[in-house]
Amino acid sequence: MIIRHRPSAWQLFFILRGSIVLRIAPQIVLAALFSLLIAYGQSRFPADFPSFTLVPFSLIGLAFSIFLGFRNTASYDRYWEGRKLWGQLVIDARSLARQLLTLMGPSRADGHAGETAEAKAFACEMVRKIIAFTYALKHHLRSSDAAADVTRFWPAADVSSLLKRGHVPDAILLSLSAELRQCRDREWLSDQMLRAMDERLTSLATVLAACERIRYTPLPFAYTLLLHRTAYLYCFLLPFGLVETIGMMTPLVVAIVSYTFFGLDALGDEIEEPFGDLPNDLPLDAISRTIEINLREAMGETDLPPPLKPVDYCLM
Repeated sequence: MIIRHRPSAWQLFFILRGSIVLRIAPQIVLAALFSLLIAYGQSRFPADFPSFTLVPFSLIGLAFSIFLGFRNTASYDRYWEGRKLWGQLVIDARSLARQLLTLMGPSRADGHAGETAEAKAFACEMVRKIIAFTYALKHHLRSSDAAADVTRFWPAADVSSLLKRGHVPDAILLSLSAELRQCRDREWLSDQMLRAMDERLTSLATVLAACERIRYTPLPFAYTLLLHRTAYLYCFLLPFGLVETIGMMTPLVVAIVSYTFFGLDALGDEIEEPFGDLPNDLPLDAISRTIEINLREAMGETDLPPPLKPVDYCLM
């Protein structure tokens, strides 16, 4: 995610970091060079050079702009939904940790010495597993290796068997659910508290499933392919409609149009998959680190890692 102070109107013309221009620069240059070739050919052989009226380009450009806008709106909806889901993850992680650390323990009537400390240690272990779930979800959505992050928060004796599971985040939720049952059997939780905590686990499972829906259900490929091909055809045919009217200014106009159409197409592709590691994707590393800091601080730990900061205006 690009995070920077609002630049001045003049500076906006020269910003590259966070801009899509570096990604589409080859297409822009190619379209401009092709337009320059067309303009040169028309100036040398005006009688023999084909040209078209601007009317069809106006109609096609209008229709293409509308469909490209629909596609980018759909892509941004996926991006914003992903951000809301990770916001819900922050809420659920903090709330479940708070409930475990403050509400779980032996009843005052029949508790005995040492059992309160045991319940506290058990609650802290479960909170660490919530942190492990956060990192496991991040790696699951990015198809990366979760071993290094999960190992830091999972009991060493069981981490190898956990990482062998086909779906690590779901396995963590299953483990947390089983431990809640143990707490209830040991009378560390009342039925009402168990129900409230189980609702938080269900909410975490909902976040997991909703993120998977976004991650593994892309926009229809045929729709993306249609817009992609139309952008290329339009930008490379446009010089034939402009050259008779503006002559050697054709490459400049085509470059501007290409920047707009190729840029919107590339940006839609980028935010369509919001859980990746491109500059305009969601900062899952930073959100995961925030959850880790909050939950470890709730357990009373002091050796906390610093929050992640943007590097070259990019927060990952």
